[in-house]
Amino acid sequence: MNPESPLVRFRSVVKRFGAITALNGVSLDIAAGEFFGLLGPNGAGKSTLMSVLAGLCPSDAGESLIAGQPAGDPAARRILGLVPQGLALYPRLTAEENLRVFGGLLGLRGGGLRSRVDELLDAVQLADRRHGIVKTFSGGMKRRLNLAAALLDRPKLLLCDEPTVGVDPQSRNAIFELLQGLNRQGMTVIYSTHYMEEASRLCSRIGIIDHGRILALGTVDELLKRLPFEEEIQFPATAETAGLCADLRGRGELSTEQGQHRFRPPPDYRLSAFYLAVERHNLPSRHFTIQRPSLEAVFLQLTGKALRE
Repeated sequence: MNPESPLVRFRSVVKRFGAITALNGVSLDIAAGEFFGLLGPNGAGKSTLMSVLAGLCPSDAGESLIAGQPAGDPAARRILGLVPQGLALYPRLTAEENLRVFGGLLGLRGGGLRSRVDELLDAVQLADRRHGIVKTFSGGMKRRLNLAAALLDRPKLLLCDEPTVGVDPQSRNAIFELLQGLNRQGMTVIYSTHYMEEASRLCSRIGIIDHGRILALGTVDELLKRLPFEEEIQFPATAETAGLCADLRGRGELSTEQGQHRFRPPPDYRLSAFYLAVERHNLPSRHFTIQRPSLEAVFLQLTGKALRE
C-alpha cells in the first residue's frame, strides 16, 4: 500500500436489505492513525458500514478497501479487530477462558497466548476477575472483555460499533482511556456512536451519517462552521420576554422549545444590539445565556431530528 493512500477507502458503497437501502452511495477515506467517528441516530447505517468493512456482509455496489485489499479478503481481515454492538462472549466460561478460546481461533498458542491474555485482562481492569464466570459480570465488565477479545491479535485497525451501550460511567471512562491510548500508539480506530459527547471527546474527525448517507465530514470545528450562526442565546419564554421576541423576529433564527426561546443571530449580528434591546424592555441579564453551537446543533441543521432517537 502506498504510504500516502488511505487505510480505509469506500467508493459509492451501496448495501440493501430488501426494500431498505442501509448504505446509499457512501464514499469515505480514513487515514492510518485516525480516530474516526461515525455519528448518527439508531438506524442511520453505522452498523451496516462496520459489517461491510469487517467482511461480514458484502456490499451490493461500490468498492470498500482496507490497506488496498477488498474488505472481507483474508489479508484485510488479518489487520482488523471488531468490537460488535452485540456482546460476542461465552457466558458460561470465565473471562480468561473466553480470551483463550478467541486467541486459539486466531492461531495464538502457548506462552504467547498466556502473556497476551494477562496483558489484556490488566488493560481492561479485569485481572482480579479472570476466573469469574462471564454471565455474572456487569454490563460494563462484559463490554470491557468484549474489547479485550478484539485486541488479541494486535490489530492495526479497530472497529468499535457503539461499544458503550448499557455501560456504567466507570467502565465507559476505562474504555475511552484504553482506546485513546491505543490510538496514540498508532492504532486506527473507527468508532460509531449516537452520543455526541463521545464523538466530541474521542474523535479527531467525524462523519455524520443518516439514512445511509454521509451528510458531513470534518473535525468538530470544521463541522461547526457549517452552521449559519456563531452563538445561540437562550432565555425563558414568558409574557415578560414577548416584546423582545417581537423585536428579534426577522433578525435571526428564533425558536421555542420546552419553555425556552433560542435565538441564533447571523454572523454579522452584533451582540451589543441584542443587549440594547434587552435594556429597552427592562429585562434582567440573568435571564439570558449564550452557548457555543454543538455537534447536536449541526446534526439538527442537517437532518431536522435529534441525535438520540
